[in-house]
Amino acid sequence: MLFTKDDWGKALEELRKSTRILVPVKEGDLHTFQPLAEKGIPDWNYQNTRMSPKALVYPQSERMFEYSLGEGDANAHVLKESSKEYKPQAVVGIRPCDAHAFQIVKLNFDNPEFKDPWWVKRHDSTTFVGLGCNEPCSTCFCTSVGGGPFGKKGLDVILHDLGSRFLATSLTAKGEGFLAGLKGGQKAGEKDIAEAQEMEEWAGQKISGKIPTRQLKDKVVNQLFNAPFWEEVAFSCINCGTCTFLCPTCWCFDIQDEVLGKEGDRIRNWDSCMFPLFTLHGSGHNPRDKKTQRVRQRFMHKLKYYVDKYGNGVQCSGCGRCVRYCPVNIDIRQVCELMNNY
Repeated sequence: MLFTKDDWGKALEELRKSTRILVPVKEGDLHTFQPLAEKGIPDWNYQNTRMSPKALVYPQSERMFEYSLGEGDANAHVLKESSKEYKPQAVVGIRPCDAHAFQIVKLNFDNPEFKDPWWVKRHDSTTFVGLGCNEPCSTCFCTSVGGGPFGKKGLDVILHDLGSRFLATSLTAKGEGFLAGLKGGQKAGEKDIAEAQEMEEWAGQKISGKIPTRQLKDKVVNQLFNAPFWEEVAFSCINCGTCTFLCPTCWCFDIQDEVLGKEGDRIRNWDSCMFPLFTLHGSGHNPRDKKTQRVRQRFMHKLKYYVDKYGNGVQCSGCGRCVRYCPVNIDIRQVCELMNNY
């Protein structure tokens, strides 16, 4: 389907009467995904959000259960699941690397052995409408990890920005339903489709960042674990956790209870393997009390443990956020090269 950008905006406005539409909105110097028309107007010329959109399915803090400690309460000391909403929503303009990341994370939250019901319900009620990257960032390396500027993994619809027009192509049944609910589109011509294909090829050639991953699976875990380069890699790290909180494929969390008076909540919060308290035992022992151990854990998990367990590549979608925003310039591409070639 082919839409002028004005018609595309009008079609989304109409659709938001029945579906929650989330779009990239500029706030200061950064972009975030916000409900359409609530905070500013969509900015389709953005490069990417600083925070990944994983929070739209996996909130940074989430109330899991509620309970009472009141002695006169018949349900005292009984955990009751907190109410949640799973209304249909569409993330419009998500970059292909972030949609790919949801497929990587899905192996942790939705697999034959274990399922996180809240993650699964939110993911299944979300339509992912991707916006291909005409101008990839210099830190992007999605083509090295199974994606691309117009990668289609995890997407229901892919958009090609053709200047004054959007070419919208459905990729799944959910995507077909989404486009069927939009008004104002026209059937794309052969010229439009050819222009989109040429754009895909051109954008792919602009990805200059690459990481070697072919030999990671063949490496012996203990040899990589004891490699001599970890001290140097971790030397400048300040354990701020920026890399893990911005990463679309990090999934670690902590569970804690908060009590006010006689009422309590059990809450799930994002956590980070970079934090000293992450592995602190109740006994006071900490098996990763040194920052070198924590830095090694992050890279070993993404580039070796995940590779060995799932056999579908690394736990990274190549968005480059950790490279762009690391305050001490630690680069996952360089670390991956060290590990791959060791």
